[in-house]
Order: sequence, then C-alpha cells, then structure tokens
Amino acid sequence: KPETAAVLKRTVEALMERGAVVRNLENLGERSLPYKISKHKERHRRGGYFLIDLEGPPSIVSAMMDHLGRDIDIIRRGFIKHPVSKTEECSGIIPVNYEDKLISKK
Repeated sequence: KPETAAVLKRTVEALMERGAVVRNLENLGERSLPYKISKHKERHRRGGYFLIDLEGPPSIVSAMMDHLGRDIDIIRRGFIKHPVSKTEECSGIIPVNYEDKLISKK
C-alpha cells in the first residue's frame, strides 16, 4: 500500500537523520493485534508488522520513541538491543612436529 510505504520511508529517513545505519527492512505481514489498541482516538484490531534492523548510537532511542509516538500511522513501536556477536581472531595453522610422531614411544 502507498500509505504503508510512506510511513516506512518517513521512519527510515528519521533514523538516518539521527545517525543510524539501516541494515535490513523486513515485512512480517498484516495480522490481528493481540488485543484492541486505542491510539490517536481510533481503535485498532489489525496492524502491519515490520522489523527494521539498524545500527546506531543508543542516544537515538528516546528521540525516536518520541518521534514514532507522534506519528498517527504507527500504533506501537519498540526497540530491541541485538547482542553483538564476538568474532575470534584466527591464530592460523598450528605446525605439527612430524619427527615426534614418527619416533615410536617405548
């Protein structure tokens, strides 16, 4: 829908203005909400779910929550901290001493 695309575009632009890097945008589809939600003087029973994977400073969370809370097209919003995976540095191939392996231990 064009309205949904406009909301997503506004949201992604607001994130990028605040210094976030958007990595991925995933549409989880439209479905029934877990309960009726009243927002901006309307009752909502269905909603579209989207995940935006981003990297940014933690300081933008409160500003974005406020910004998204004022958007009349967004019913609920939330941020989840994604754990950073540690990458171990490869130490390389460890050389094997073949002479020790050839000599039988008695």
